[in-house]
Amino acid sequence: MEQNWVETETAGCDLGDSRLNRRLGAMLQALGERPGKSLPTAFQDWSNTKAAYRFFSNGNVSEDKILEGHFAASALRIKATEGPILILQDTTEFSFKRSAPEKIGFTGTSCGRKMADGRHQSHTICGMRLHVSLAVTSAGLPLGLTAAKFWSRDKFKGTRAIKRKINPTRVPIEQKESMRWLDNLRLSTELAGAPERCVHVGDRESDIYELYCLAQDLGTNFLVRSCVDRLAEDGDTTIAKVMTQVQSSGTHEVRFRDAQGKDHCAVLSVRYTTMTVRPPIGKQRKYQHQSLQIIHAEELDPPEDRLPVFWKLITNLPVETHADAVHKLEWYALRWKIETFFRTLKTGCRIEELRLATADRLANCIALCCVVAWRVSWMTMLSREVPAANPAAVFTDDERHLLEHATPHRKRMATHDLEFYVKAVAHLGGYLDRASDPPPGTTVIWRGLARLADLVEGARIVGR
Repeated sequence: MEQNWVETETAGCDLGDSRLNRRLGAMLQALGERPGKSLPTAFQDWSNTKAAYRFFSNGNVSEDKILEGHFAASALRIKATEGPILILQDTTEFSFKRSAPEKIGFTGTSCGRKMADGRHQSHTICGMRLHVSLAVTSAGLPLGLTAAKFWSRDKFKGTRAIKRKINPTRVPIEQKESMRWLDNLRLSTELAGAPERCVHVGDRESDIYELYCLAQDLGTNFLVRSCVDRLAEDGDTTIAKVMTQVQSSGTHEVRFRDAQGKDHCAVLSVRYTTMTVRPPIGKQRKYQHQSLQIIHAEELDPPEDRLPVFWKLITNLPVETHADAVHKLEWYALRWKIETFFRTLKTGCRIEELRLATADRLANCIALCCVVAWRVSWMTMLSREVPAANPAAVFTDDERHLLEHATPHRKRMATHDLEFYVKAVAHLGGYLDRASDPPPGTTVIWRGLARLADLVEGARIVGR
């Protein structure tokens, strides 16, 4: 008998008590069946809800232990695939309203309403941050999380005061929040077990020279968007100045949607070269210079109603032709997959509506929801990449039977493959499946899963 998805994602977990292990599986099953619902709605009755609250507050339970099984399952999926693995890194922030915000921590300050004296009222934002690494294939299929770090800024209080007295480049990386990028890179590389296959992809916040050096030490690869005009060649010039002398190798077309959902097409002029990149002046004694590849892709004739697309990428991967440069641009474009994961986590699982009172309890609950959000993203992309896959790997016999009968007759396909069942779930979530509609996305999938759980429960009651 094959394991269901909950058993697969918790097989590597050991909370030190078999009862806690069983409770973990039951809670993950409940949250996965009703993503976005409140905890009482997900757990159905007071006894299960009370047990969940006790689980989240148990001192033997932590977010690392909860995700341990999922990390192990991600490693198995990585080993089962071929080709490069893109490790996408990024940070998201959760904000909460609490009467005792000190129990959770804070993420920053914000300006509020204007007071009588003309100054804006400043208040602290209660919340926590999550930095994760998500492994995806070069086709964009999410294989699972490989590292995760929760924190509030209590630990980093005083960092800005240090920066006022010392050049930020001279502050040790261990004293900065940026250390999380290095920690995740190290943990993800170790988990994957094949450093040469990994390509760690990050946005401008990951433009850290220490990250380049760590990747070299571990024998792994990186592809990040640069935000620092670093010293280059012999140290008398910079990357930007060198790139002005580089001729365009051709163009590349990218399609994307803006914040309003409007489709755009941008034609980018591509330039690439290899150059010596040097560390900041304050760290040149500690770190060696490196020979890296620089790729600049700038939009030609951008419209006036939006900012032009301009990507400045830096990598230790070989870039010898225009096709190589375009290949790396396509890989960087897949970084948006982690934004989709965060959207599923925050909007689909409604993390910021949780009423748990302390940071530890919130982190434990969010860790469980991370697995749920990954599964929704995985299911969505798997049906696109491998539509003819065996649906038994995703849905139980009862779920498939109910989905077949819940699907409108005119939408039923001759073959019931994975694509059919995922679309059936999407139909439950409001997917219209018109000829002009794109494939179903994560929103209709997480809505449909909640309705499917109700159908399964109703069938169970009627059958009994």
